[in-house]
Amino acid sequence: MGERPGVRRIRADPGADPPPADVWPMTVPAVAQLWAEGLQLAPGATVLVGENASGKSTVVEVLAAALGLNPQGGSSGSRMEVRRTEPEALPLVVERSPGAPRWSYLLRDETLHGLYSYLEDNRDPFAPPREPSFHAFSHGEAFLSIFEDRLRGPGVYLLDEPDAALSFGGQLRLLAGLLHLAEQGAQLVVATHSPLVAALPGARILEVGPWGLRPATWEELELTANWRQFLDRPEGFLRHLR
Repeated sequence: MGERPGVRRIRADPGADPPPADVWPMTVPAVAQLWAEGLQLAPGATVLVGENASGKSTVVEVLAAALGLNPQGGSSGSRMEVRRTEPEALPLVVERSPGAPRWSYLLRDETLHGLYSYLEDNRDPFAPPREPSFHAFSHGEAFLSIFEDRLRGPGVYLLDEPDAALSFGGQLRLLAGLLHLAEQGAQLVVATHSPLVAALPGARILEVGPWGLRPATWEELELTANWRQFLDRPEGFLRHLR
């Protein structure tokens, strides 16, 4: 049986000078580990879970730059730009299997408003008028519209906190779409705070924190335990907030 086409690994370019270890983003443990060890990308989905400021989004931005994507969102051809906060591209090498598809796309919650405007302002004037006016939708509806239209078939898709815009039902719809993409041969990297999204069947989970990146199961995630305890006895948490 032949090797499944896709990105096998993203690693440091051995011919490049290493970035300064005391300068961001190398000060982020997960990025330093990616540089030192490389990151294997499994078939299907890889889910990044961690607290705020753990480095999830920075890892996604570093991967986006390595794949030639606009780190603010969209495809490699996207010229959308709001205020830049992303790290400079690191000298990384993308190892691909023979015949790997080149289509990639990045969706980031914090830059979606700019992406909506960019896509509306740069419509193909000769294309049929099928694309909606994203700003006429709710945030969640607009996100799901782009997700379902732009992320199709085999490719590498990066999603940074896609749950932020979505209700419970919207997250289920997202989960169904992620499952469908994985079944079509896509590779997905999803950074999330949602225990629902982290429960994506078949996904490889990496917990991000001061230790860097470490494999985890959904059951052993602190995220899962905290939500479970809160939903079981919310008063136990709320009592300490007053």
